[in-house]
Amino acid sequence: MARTIVGLGDPKAVKRYSGMLAVDVARQNPWNRKYIGKGEEAQAPIVQLDELQNDAGEQITYDLSVQLKQAPIEGDNKQRGTEEALKFYTDAVYIDQMRGGVNGGGRMTRKRTLHSMRKVAKARMSEWWARAFSECIFMYLSGARGVNNDLVYPSTWTGRANNSLTAPDTHHIRYAGATTKATLTSGNTMQLADIDAVVTSVKLMGGGTQEVPKMQPIMINGEKHFVLMMNPQQATNLRTNTGAGHWLDLQKAAAAAEGRNNPIFKGGLGMYNNVVLQEEEGIIRFNDYGNATPPVLPAARALFLGRQAGAVAFGSKGGVGLRFDWYEGTEDNDNEIIISTSCIWGFKKSTFNGLDFGVYALDTYALAPS
Repeated sequence: MARTIVGLGDPKAVKRYSGMLAVDVARQNPWNRKYIGKGEEAQAPIVQLDELQNDAGEQITYDLSVQLKQAPIEGDNKQRGTEEALKFYTDAVYIDQMRGGVNGGGRMTRKRTLHSMRKVAKARMSEWWARAFSECIFMYLSGARGVNNDLVYPSTWTGRANNSLTAPDTHHIRYAGATTKATLTSGNTMQLADIDAVVTSVKLMGGGTQEVPKMQPIMINGEKHFVLMMNPQQATNLRTNTGAGHWLDLQKAAAAAEGRNNPIFKGGLGMYNNVVLQEEEGIIRFNDYGNATPPVLPAARALFLGRQAGAVAFGSKGGVGLRFDWYEGTEDNDNEIIISTSCIWGFKKSTFNGLDFGVYALDTYALAPS
């Protein structure tokens, strides 16, 4: 029986699988599903900047307009000459190429048709790209690689694409129930009191004449919200605290939020003090807290997020008009099939005037995975 086979390197297959890869990666990456919005006015923790998708270049700059701080002019006192200049803080994100690939093996080891090989390669590369994107964003927002042993990035990773990995500044970090990482103890787990403390700190920080960028909430249905991402151990510590005003009240707030269509609410643990609580496995972990010599306590860095905590940018779309490039070729005299994929992109935590803008680190004691 005759059958149609789309051969190796066929443009139709390249374009089709490049497109399907982009769809799969977006669906599997939690940041794409919930937390990324396009344009600087997006009501999301991550702003996507597309200026370089069709234009040449490797850097996008974006600005924060600073509040005016001039004193009012009273009565008939002259205003002329007292006008204040508009002031902007500027940040920039660079892009660079990232690649990955699979080797389909030689003729004698391949038990599948070329079409099946493409399907398997797409499935595995989709998972890999989703992890690469997600883990990169978690590390940048946390300002550290951490000790997570399940990341695709090496333990020595310090950033990419000329975007520096910067630790939280002193205005934007809290140690649960402690004042420093050295004073953190095994009793300093995730508690609602720490969430309250972060909310209060954010509300009282910056703006006005201080020239400290003020963290902006995400507007959802006309209401101001922040998002707190925590790892499963931190979520368990909250969940097992059943005292008055704790987990059961969170569930009531989550029920009240049901029906909201904004994806930030989807799958949430609950809502507390207008903070949407989310559990994410990619939270960065550490193993050097406490006052032992050397310090050995395990900890995790929950991320308290507002608007524009970070910026993601993509470069020129793939050669077939899509974000990803899909390449098929052979090695060893056409014996081995090689499928490789690439994407030009970059991510950076937003910093203005040398300070973090939309992210606040909340470090707590959290057991390491067994």
